[in-house]
Amino acid sequence: MLAAIDLGSNSFRLHIGTFDGEQIRIVNSAREPVRLGAGLDERGNLTVSAMQAAVACLSRFSEILQATPLTRVRVVATNTVRIARNARTFLQIAEKAIGYPIEVISGEEEGRLIYMGVACALDDASERRLVIDIGGGSTELVLGQGSDIEEVESFGIGTVSTALRFFGGQKITEQAFESAILKARSYFEDGMKPFHPRLWNVAYGSSGTMRTIADVIEKNAIGDYTLSLRNLRALKDWLIACGRQDSIDLVGVKPERISVILGGLPVLIGLSEELGLKQLWPIEAGLRMGVLWDLHLRSRSKDRRRESIKRFLRRHGVDEQRAAAAKSNARTLYSQLNPEDEELTRMVSWAAQIHEVGMVVSHTGFHKHGAYLALHADLPGFTQHEQEVLSTLVLAQKGNLRKVSDTIADPNLAKAVLALRLGIIFMHARINPAEEDIKLRMRQRIDLELPKGTLSVHPTLAYWLGKEQANWEEIGIDFLVRPLV
Repeated sequence: MLAAIDLGSNSFRLHIGTFDGEQIRIVNSAREPVRLGAGLDERGNLTVSAMQAAVACLSRFSEILQATPLTRVRVVATNTVRIARNARTFLQIAEKAIGYPIEVISGEEEGRLIYMGVACALDDASERRLVIDIGGGSTELVLGQGSDIEEVESFGIGTVSTALRFFGGQKITEQAFESAILKARSYFEDGMKPFHPRLWNVAYGSSGTMRTIADVIEKNAIGDYTLSLRNLRALKDWLIACGRQDSIDLVGVKPERISVILGGLPVLIGLSEELGLKQLWPIEAGLRMGVLWDLHLRSRSKDRRRESIKRFLRRHGVDEQRAAAAKSNARTLYSQLNPEDEELTRMVSWAAQIHEVGMVVSHTGFHKHGAYLALHADLPGFTQHEQEVLSTLVLAQKGNLRKVSDTIADPNLAKAVLALRLGIIFMHARINPAEEDIKLRMRQRIDLELPKGTLSVHPTLAYWLGKEQANWEEIGIDFLVRPLV
């Protein structure tokens, strides 16, 4: 049983599903209109009341999770947590409430997960499609064919900020609508070329905003019932005619969803006008289904992050044989240290593969350049936290260890750093720990045992291991190197 929780800018949502052999079947779901995006103050901080409402919701979600036998759980946060200045403070209390780590995903990764959810719900593998998701804090556009993604872009405009800025009071005016549409168009005008209508055959709207607007048009007999630009404009005119939010009486719409319609409609109209979008089809699948599918595929060893690392290596011209040797060495050594975290084993492997990526910038201080690239690159499948870990490991691959002293304080990460550094040293010496009788332990001190005669056969190895001993001893960790008896 899998669970996906989405901490959106408008609503928090939970899906629990199980793979039935062909599809993921949803067995339980929950939604609460937390409106976290409306809880940002003028300085960009989440207010105390906003955080309290979020934590209360997550506590209720936690009770649902605890009552269900789950194999994998993933909690993702989107735009509001991405931009909140006090996000770190919020995440600390939010993770305690939900009982699981919260991953802050980039807008691009959000778009990829949305597309994955949509693609897995559709049968046509040859269909060229555009997927649009208008959320509370951002709007994602994804172009793809079948399950393959070709372009993804995230725009920092959503329903919450639009509704607050242009419809914060009760009045609904034509001027407010036109200003909101113009504002939306200003976000999209320079980014539409990769999503031109000639590049796709059908467009889907995956967000709750899209489905709500589609329901309003259909249930209230507006236009010809479809989600076309003409009907969107007809709905706009209908809302303006109401004049006030408390005068709106739409069939099938709860009062709490009025702000979603007022915030989402001008964004969708502005996007449709910039894109030349004539027709959009709402679809139930989206971010949470994408997260569930990603969890399922990871359990089947079909991790998107592996392909991201391969593309990253090719993009920066890394010698793949050296990368593979460093990876093999680091994994072999790390396995001897009895790692407790399977995920960290993957991180060590990937850090070893990309350890030389910074050489595309400069051979001097390449580990620093590589750390920067790992942190800021667009790596599909990786969360922000995972890229931070990857970046830290790349930075820690050589030189003094004072720069990563906080990392070394964690015993598991200290083992990861040690295995990575030694794996790279052995790669340079053309030594394969998997084929040699090399023993590595790390408890209160580091013990490295080498086959007798290794240092005489590889004279530069003694030099590099001597420097490595000094680096570890500088931060208070003894490092003993001795031949096997």
